[in-house]
Amino acid sequence: MSTQIMTGQDVDGEPGPVPARGTAGKRRTSGVNIPVTVLVAVLSLTVLIPLYFTVVTALKSPDQLGGTGFELPTSIHPENFSKAWRLTNFPNALLVSGIVTASAVVLTIITNSMVAYAIARNMNRPFFKALYYFFIAALFVPFPIIMLPVTRETALLGLDNPVGLFLLYTVYGLSFNIFVYTAFIKSIPPELEEAAIMDGASTWTSFWKVIFPLLTPMNATVGILTCLWAWNDFLLPLVILSDPTTRTLPLVQYVFQSQFNTDYSTAFASYLMAMAPLLLVYLFAQRWVISGVMRGSIK
Repeated sequence: MSTQIMTGQDVDGEPGPVPARGTAGKRRTSGVNIPVTVLVAVLSLTVLIPLYFTVVTALKSPDQLGGTGFELPTSIHPENFSKAWRLTNFPNALLVSGIVTASAVVLTIITNSMVAYAIARNMNRPFFKALYYFFIAALFVPFPIIMLPVTRETALLGLDNPVGLFLLYTVYGLSFNIFVYTAFIKSIPPELEEAAIMDGASTWTSFWKVIFPLLTPMNATVGILTCLWAWNDFLLPLVILSDPTTRTLPLVQYVFQSQFNTDYSTAFASYLMAMAPLLLVYLFAQRWVISGVMRGSIK
């Protein structure tokens, strides 16, 4: 009887009963949560509608901006993009933003993961436990409170440039990143490191050869959050950078706004140009996150 059930054949080798298709169909259908799917589709409009508004505004001339703003342009004006390219010195601003963002992402992943590893594996010691809560407490300190002291200090140290900017991104992201890294490292069995140490590996080697590859999901998450923050941030570059030639993309886009007028068509064209590189990075990193999560789930 068990053979008949498992193989779909009877004892004599003849085809046995086949399960009804309705049961399998119900199992597959039951996996779809229709209300949640509809809710996600509706909420996606909160992203699609502003994106549509940005695209149509960038393609219009200033005299077409009347009405609700959602009307399609009567004529397309690609010169808005060339004007934005020229007024913002887009290649230079793109290069500065790229260097600052890439440097902040790499330095953040390397340094913050090492600090979190040291804290997670020594949480039983009072010093490391106090250090952990110190970093968590720093999450509740708003940036405007320390903005002026940081501006003064970076100027005195000669760090009012892109180098000081990506160093500050690394330091300011430390509190949140320590929180997420530490929780993930605690879920990694210490026996993996003990086995590596028994084979002659040092603590440094066991971190880079054993622990760091397992941090791929968290590295991807921290990298994406840092990239989005460093690329789109306006306030920190505004108070830190002193040389106009080293302004990032959010700063140079401020040229379209004046006291009495704003060139919306050129400004929105500039926003689309600045968004395109980050969109490509995000599409690539999204696949990396999914791949990292899958590897982490079967480690």
